[in-house]
Amino acid sequence: MSNSIQSMKSNGEGSNTGDKTLGQYLLDCLKCEGITEIFGVPGDYNFTLLDTLEREKGIRFVNGRNELNAGYAADSYARLKGVSALITTFGVGEMSACNAIAGSYSENVPVIHIVGSPKTQVQQAHKLMHHTLHDGNYDVFRSMYESITAYTAVLTPENAAIEIPAAIRIAKEKKKPVYLVVAIDLVMKPVLQRESQDMPLKTNAEVLKAASEHAKQLLEASQHPVILSDWMVQRYGLSHEVEDLAQKLNIPMASLQLGKSGVDETHPLYMGMYGGALGSSKVRDVVEQADCVLAMGLIWSDSNSGHFSGRLDTTKTIIIEPNSVKIGEAVYLDIKAEDMLHELLRAEQSKFATKKGTTYDFPYDMETGEPEDLLVAESYYPRIQRMLREQDIVVAETGTFMNGISQLRLPTGANYIAQAGWESIGYATPAAFGACIAAPSRRVLLFTGDGSLQLTVQEISSMLANQCRPIIFILNNDGYTIEKYLNVKTDNQRYNEIPMWSYTKLTEAFGGQTFTVKVQTNGELDQAIRDAEVQSQERLCVIEMIAKDPMDAPDYLRRTREFLEEQEKKQS
Repeated sequence: MSNSIQSMKSNGEGSNTGDKTLGQYLLDCLKCEGITEIFGVPGDYNFTLLDTLEREKGIRFVNGRNELNAGYAADSYARLKGVSALITTFGVGEMSACNAIAGSYSENVPVIHIVGSPKTQVQQAHKLMHHTLHDGNYDVFRSMYESITAYTAVLTPENAAIEIPAAIRIAKEKKKPVYLVVAIDLVMKPVLQRESQDMPLKTNAEVLKAASEHAKQLLEASQHPVILSDWMVQRYGLSHEVEDLAQKLNIPMASLQLGKSGVDETHPLYMGMYGGALGSSKVRDVVEQADCVLAMGLIWSDSNSGHFSGRLDTTKTIIIEPNSVKIGEAVYLDIKAEDMLHELLRAEQSKFATKKGTTYDFPYDMETGEPEDLLVAESYYPRIQRMLREQDIVVAETGTFMNGISQLRLPTGANYIAQAGWESIGYATPAAFGACIAAPSRRVLLFTGDGSLQLTVQEISSMLANQCRPIIFILNNDGYTIEKYLNVKTDNQRYNEIPMWSYTKLTEAFGGQTFTVKVQTNGELDQAIRDAEVQSQERLCVIEMIAKDPMDAPDYLRRTREFLEEQEKKQS
């Protein structure tokens, strides 16, 4: 069945009250979800949407430097606030944003993408307008979006009261982006009032009983169970339930890449990241020797499983998904994850005994390197971990930094934002901007590489225009180091070289009063961090970290390279 419902009309009677225009009704629905900012870029087909937005109280438009960046910012905003909105113009705008929306779909982030389209009469006459493919087809872009959204709809005054609530509900339930397109001349038309006929998913009590009994039997028969926390925990706000379950059962927890910061990483039962053969050997031993694994929304992708080097016994794995449970080969449908967790929490007190004094080691707990030593990954990651505070928002770019930052132990209440699945280079800078807008009272730390920054650097301008004060760490390692590591077949690739920028001068070009510093040694980094912690209370800060060795990298990335080299040898 298609996920697109165009101009759907209720069988019931509707009335035109004239109280709300389509645009006003749309914004009211978004405000009810706690959305106070909408990202986007203006275009002539979304003018009436933006004009309505400018007159509306309690919600505002945040202008991005391009639609791709605005989409990344909306993605990050949704990760922190639960849902977000993006407005683009028809054709050129939505096509520019589609990579960001695809990333949101891949990583289960609910973004409501709103597109302003040409006038109704123009579309009905199939006129050849700008921003189109000059073939008279005005449905082509919505059709493209069907594959990267959970729902698409063409809004009219007659169906808006049904379609808009339905789209928002689906975005929240499925944790996926949705797509709404409206003609520019219909935005100011009064909405025909209708009663929503949404039927939210409810847990089947009998199926829940069967699944929970099956799970309890598996747990009771085990001696060394473990919890794996993945993407679902954070997206559905289940952190406390998972931590309570670990506490009650007295069993250790580990996170996967896509699930980092879903549970409190200072919790005494938290072991660290599970990354198969690439991650901590201690964590790997506990997870892979477990005789029962409770996995929360498991995504067994290459980046989430240590390039498939992880080994889980599926016959002894309980996978709890948002709306289903899988135990071995048995699949139980129509079960909401929170209901399954609550059912497991009703179990008797744990029989599992954790060894007294059990502690878990984290890669960057110990600081290394003398103050005069040049910067290397081994020494600067412990310093970064030391500077982190409770409630920080840590944004890591795909690449060298993500492979190191993901291994840090985060303080209580900290959020980690990265594209560990879609891995679109350039995501982090506009994502940090979105985080600043979503949580203006919290400290945002951006960790990006020189190569990635060159893709989306414009959003530093947006940060300055909106008085954002993140601390930006730029790792200058002279090119796409991550790509050099992943290509195990050739060396010295010219295509991985990039032009050298004066990174500390960028903010001056963007017109902002900022704190910037370039560092090359551990001592200089220590001082820069101390200065930035003070300066960031008033202004945006940039710390450019010079890596003398362009192939210096965190251990996780080095092990990835070694693993890929071994795989290449086996195939040769």
